[in-house]
Amino acid sequence: MSSVTSAIPTADSPAVVAFKRRFLARLTAVLVGGMFLDGYILGIIGTVIGKITTELNFNPLWEGLTVASSLLGILLGSPVGGWLGDKFGRKPLFMVDMGIFVVGSALQFIVHEPWHLFLVRLLMGVAVGVEYSVGWPLMSEFAPARMRGRLMGLTLVAFYVGFMVAFIIGYALTTTTSVDWRIILGSSTLPALILFFARLGLPESPRWLWNKGRHDEARAIAHKYMESGNDASDLEQEQHRSHGSFKMLFSRRYWRSTLFCSMFWLCAVTPYFAIATFAQGVLEGYGLSQGLAGGVGLSAVATAGVILTVILIDRLGRRALTVPPQWLCFVLLLIIGLWAGAPSWVVLTCFLMFSFFNAGYNTLTGIYPGEVFPTEIRGIGTGFATAVSRVGAGAGTFLLPWSVANYGPQFTMLIAAGLTLLGAVLSQWLAPETKGKNLSETAAGFTH
Repeated sequence: MSSVTSAIPTADSPAVVAFKRRFLARLTAVLVGGMFLDGYILGIIGTVIGKITTELNFNPLWEGLTVASSLLGILLGSPVGGWLGDKFGRKPLFMVDMGIFVVGSALQFIVHEPWHLFLVRLLMGVAVGVEYSVGWPLMSEFAPARMRGRLMGLTLVAFYVGFMVAFIIGYALTTTTSVDWRIILGSSTLPALILFFARLGLPESPRWLWNKGRHDEARAIAHKYMESGNDASDLEQEQHRSHGSFKMLFSRRYWRSTLFCSMFWLCAVTPYFAIATFAQGVLEGYGLSQGLAGGVGLSAVATAGVILTVILIDRLGRRALTVPPQWLCFVLLLIIGLWAGAPSWVVLTCFLMFSFFNAGYNTLTGIYPGEVFPTEIRGIGTGFATAVSRVGAGAGTFLLPWSVANYGPQFTMLIAAGLTLLGAVLSQWLAPETKGKNLSETAAGFTH
């Protein structure tokens, strides 16, 4: 055994237990921080786009491209980052990713042309995509099975909180100060720099090392850092397929994993954008969409849904928090779409309930890919599902508002209800129960 392993006290000693718990807390903190940063970066642009449009003389095309640039970057970065993470390791991509965040954030201080801003935001979107496809697999490969759902779910809480904090900071600075919009956008530089240094020295995933045939290194890291003896022993059950490939996503063994993770994610996020667009008019009648109260209120409802899911996920299981909420959201959207004369309080209640439960099962979109794909394609599988989901997010952002304008809100809500129904049927058929199972079990092949 390596000297690294022999330097650690015996596995039963309190010092070992404390060391491993500190490591897990540190890993969770830097992953949560990364997702907080993702939400912050994606949310902050909305608070200053008006000022940017005025100063840089944006036409509608440039305004749309600027807002969509991060989304396009995620679409590109997630599958590429996942493939690179599977090929070269989680650790190097985890650092490169945060390095891109630091550089991209800092470049926002000096942009002066529309295409400058577009390229910088595109670069940061690539970093967000890499964070999804590397961070979640890394967490799934270190987290104890008994609390894997909660730890991975915490990253989604961080994303919603980051988005909400970005709105608060951006709104406060744009309405009460004359701070330049470049400084507001560049405010992500400090947390990115802190996270970059906090990630230095983290170990490589033992499962990735084992999969590459580096068994001694894998055992040493598992012995030193993994809290659960069962999880460390499960490492030995990893099948050695050192060369995972994109085509494995569509193999006989894993096509169901790919279909479920990709389409469940798409069906979860697309109606969210549709209902958010339609809800603007409803909220105006209650004074909730004016300024800070509207934006923070909506984010708070979604955040509460994610928090409740995180609390319950390792108790109730994955299916209970995936399948029933989708059927409920389908009914809520159906009510809005079919009841043309519904009182405003009914529409508002349906919208708020949808936001709460939709955010809840959206949490599972960040958990399932890390569990149902095997180590050799865990990154590319997560990245591919992320990319497919961004297609849905793009449709929700651009096509569904057009549908509201041309076909009316009721018809648009029926489209959203149809997508939610598709997700519910797919989940009823394919969503596995992975609660408390080791990764070799959950990724052995798609079974209920």
